[in-house]
Formats: sequence, C-alpha cells, structure tokens
Amino acid sequence: MTSQKAVLKLDVHDNKDKRKAMKIVSGFAGVDSIDINLKDQKLTVAGAVDPVELVGKLRKVFITEIVSVGPAKDAQKKDGDKKEGDKGGKDSAKVAPLPYVYYQPPPPHPYYYPNYIAEEGPNSCVIC
Repeated sequence: MTSQKAVLKLDVHDNKDKRKAMKIVSGFAGVDSIDINLKDQKLTVAGAVDPVELVGKLRKVFITEIVSVGPAKDAQKKDGDKKEGDKGGKDSAKVAPLPYVYYQPPPPHPYYYPNYIAEEGPNSCVIC
C-alpha cells in the first residue's frame, strides 16, 4: 500500500481523549506520523494505513468521520529527491564493514551438571 494522508474529524475535547486516540492510531502498522488538532478536532495520519480500518477502530470510542484522503506530500518530495540525488560518485562516503568477532559463550555452570554416582545397595533400587 502506498503512503497516504488521511484527515479525520474526531470528537475529542481534552488531553485524555487525545491520548486515547493516539494510542489507538499508533497501534496500526505502517503509520508514519500522527497529528491531532484539538481546536479544529481533526486527526491527521500519514503512512501506509487503511483509513477505513482506522475509522472503524476509532468509532468504537469516538464519533469519527473521514474528511479527506490523499497522497502524502512527503512521498512526492522523496521521489523528487531520489531523481536529483547523486548516484554514488567520488564524493559519496563509503562505510567500512565491521570486522566479524567470534562470540564464544562461557562454559556452563557446574551446578547444572551434578555428578551423581549410583551405587547399588542391598535395600536400594536404581532405575536405568
């Protein structure tokens, strides 16, 4: 799913409602940014998230309706930057790979490997 911007009208009145809405919206995968305007009672969500699912979840707690849905402006800027960016010429910085360090775990504690010696006595039973 492509990145898009959804503006929702949300019935929030105080910071407690704002926190509830932020918690619900932040639980969705693909959300890039969240902005809540208490004065206009609008919630703006940018990212690869389905606005219908978002409204369905928010309607369980708040009165919610979709104002507008469109492409995110950041996605258009990023595409323009990629076309104009350099292709890795002489000035591009290269990062040296980190050397591989072998990790050897410590030996197990002797407590986990007790030395039991099974001795057979005249009145004992050893199960093998």
